[in-house]
Amino acid sequence: MRIGLIGAGKVAQALITGVIDSGLSPAKHIIVSCPKPDYAHLDNIKKLGVVTTHENGRVVKESNVVIVCTKPNVVRKVLTEVSSKVTRQNLIVSVALGVTIKTMEKALPENTRVIRVMPNIPALVRMSASVYTLGNNVLDGDTDIVQKLLCSIGYCEEIHESLMDIATALSGSGPAYVFTVIQSLADGAVKMGMPRAQALRLAAQAVMGSAKLVIDSGEHPDSLKDDVCSPGGCTIYAMHSLERGGFRSSLIEAVEIATNRAKAIGES
Repeated sequence: MRIGLIGAGKVAQALITGVIDSGLSPAKHIIVSCPKPDYAHLDNIKKLGVVTTHENGRVVKESNVVIVCTKPNVVRKVLTEVSSKVTRQNLIVSVALGVTIKTMEKALPENTRVIRVMPNIPALVRMSASVYTLGNNVLDGDTDIVQKLLCSIGYCEEIHESLMDIATALSGSGPAYVFTVIQSLADGAVKMGMPRAQALRLAAQAVMGSAKLVIDSGEHPDSLKDDVCSPGGCTIYAMHSLERGGFRSSLIEAVEIATNRAKAIGES
């Protein structure tokens, strides 16, 4: 499989690393492009052994799978630019926020195979929670291709495009919420006298272990929370404080606000 990426930022770098490490494609079969002012990104990419260029059209011509990793506001321009070079042999995959299947298909030749995906920042450590939705002209094997790509950087699920903005607010933006939780937990420990580095390690491990327990056990988070809250113990007192401060409602509202913002970006 020959893979091309238009854009060379962190998501692109994570995808390339995952593809190479998983054996999905060797570095020599991967080509990456980005604008000349972003030469620093290409310098980082070159260290992975891939081919680099400033010509987006070359990426399309030399690749079976083309992954568009640009900012959302330039996706239409990029797709229009390479449209004349896109054939039925190309599978176009976009990771851009808010760029719909309809927008992609409108900018490309009729019957172009397109897939919209949303990974997240833990792709950098191959722990991404990614979602994808299929375009109207995909081939039977295209689902398998995108699953292999996304599984090379973590976990993935197919969803209906109507849920993509919600997934963006949940798993796409979710790491930012969790990073804030980790930082805040560590701050609390530092306030009580624990060294900063140790507090961060323990907070991060607590979050990672809790997430794994939810996934592996299949139990409801409320049930697992109750297992920690002994009658009259310190945890139930802490939970009372979190409830009083609107902890859960704040997270619910954050997902709602981020969903609406993702929709607005897609409509702009």
